[in-house]
Amino acid sequence: MAHSKSNPVMYIEDRSREYAEELDRKDPLRDFRNEFLIPTKADLKSKTLATSPLQDAGSQEPSIYLCGNSLGLQPRRTSKRIQSHLTTWAKKGVFGHFVEHQDSALPPFLHVDDAAAKKMAPIVGASKSEVAVMETLTANIHLLMSSFYQPTKEKFRIIMEGKAFPSDRYAVESQIRHHGLDPKDAIVLLDPIEPSTSVVSTSQVLATIDKYASSTALVWLPGVQYYTGQYWDIKTITAHAHSKGLPIGWDLAHAAGNVELQLHDWDVDFAVWCSYKYLNSGPGGIGALFVHEKHGKVDLEAMDQGKEGYRPRLSGWWGGDKATRFSMGNNFLPIPGAAGFQVGNPSAIALTAVLASLEVFAETDMQAIRIKSIDITNYLEKLLLQPPNHGSSNPYRIITPSKPEERGAQLSVLLENGLLDGVMAELESAGVVVDERRPDVVRVAPAPLYNSYTDVWDFVRIFREACEKVKGTRDKDTNGSVMANGGKEEKGWGMIK
Repeated sequence: MAHSKSNPVMYIEDRSREYAEELDRKDPLRDFRNEFLIPTKADLKSKTLATSPLQDAGSQEPSIYLCGNSLGLQPRRTSKRIQSHLTTWAKKGVFGHFVEHQDSALPPFLHVDDAAAKKMAPIVGASKSEVAVMETLTANIHLLMSSFYQPTKEKFRIIMEGKAFPSDRYAVESQIRHHGLDPKDAIVLLDPIEPSTSVVSTSQVLATIDKYASSTALVWLPGVQYYTGQYWDIKTITAHAHSKGLPIGWDLAHAAGNVELQLHDWDVDFAVWCSYKYLNSGPGGIGALFVHEKHGKVDLEAMDQGKEGYRPRLSGWWGGDKATRFSMGNNFLPIPGAAGFQVGNPSAIALTAVLASLEVFAETDMQAIRIKSIDITNYLEKLLLQPPNHGSSNPYRIITPSKPEERGAQLSVLLENGLLDGVMAELESAGVVVDERRPDVVRVAPAPLYNSYTDVWDFVRIFREACEKVKGTRDKDTNGSVMANGGKEEKGWGMIK
């Protein structure tokens, strides 16, 4: 891409749609787009799920779906894998837990969690034994904090981000209260120092750890911040926390499947993530967790001597030794590694859904995905930063860090006050799917596996036209949009997003 390193404005020839089409032709991941079901513009506007036989070919034009940071698209193979699971259940019943089939790509129900962990591990830079695919993200926060947050009279604080996703804050506060402490005393919040920025610098994080190390029991941070898209320096921050003797955990909801992670090599203590965003497992899909191998060891000799022999945790039968799981004994012997932190029998159908997507990821690797992610997000940024043709300034600014290494596949665009509802309505009318964060932010996420450079070019054209149109009518009522109105209603969609 021809542009100056010191100036994000592209040369004029790089601004054409033909240039975007050329980038798509050269994209080594371009064929992965065919692995996903992209809603058509007609689908998004239809009041029914059935396809009308009267629809013409033009109605099958795909939408511009840049919302993988909220809900990833469905892989084509998902329905096939789910149907295979249902057929096994229908024809084998309980035998489906143990029987393999020559015409099915799925393992028996009993082993589907192991298969998911094996395919998930490379995505986060871990060994299979360090990953468990289980529960939901918030439940996994509680399960791991019950093990890693061990406050004392002297060391009781948790350092966390001030603008963390609400569920993280609720979980942290309830864990603190569970230990009889007051969150107002026990939480140290990291907020941006400069009012003009929405990001927290690595130096600020390190300085805060230094300041509160003597009274801190745990550091809990996001891998990628959901509002700004900032990618935190996990390696540096983890090493610094450890230099002060502090355990550290990471919420990777917006990082897993988005950025390249090396959790084992970075010596991360523990982490959790969901699978319905960049990992495309479907709404409310099953969560996952990482526990470094040093914390997952089981000392049988110590157990024989009457000692616990393993890290304290909230235990359940699915975390027990698989060889004796069905012996129904009362002596808990955990599986070594992350699997030993499992509690109950995980949903086989939910695991099947995430396996379908992980099969797609297994056909490439996170390095290749990250390369395209950086390139397509840079392209999005450069198009957005072009000044309007009439010479005035854009009615928005990007609050995501400009350095590629400090962000994932998301740009958060802060609109001028009063534009959000109208712009979202215009985007949806044109078949564009992004999401918003009130009061004025639109989040745009080009997912490398299924988004194209042409998607990005088309989005920017429609977005800029929408901004110009709404600027003149910002004080008038609009009909709103599904995404914007969903953030206001009592059903709580704004929280889910």
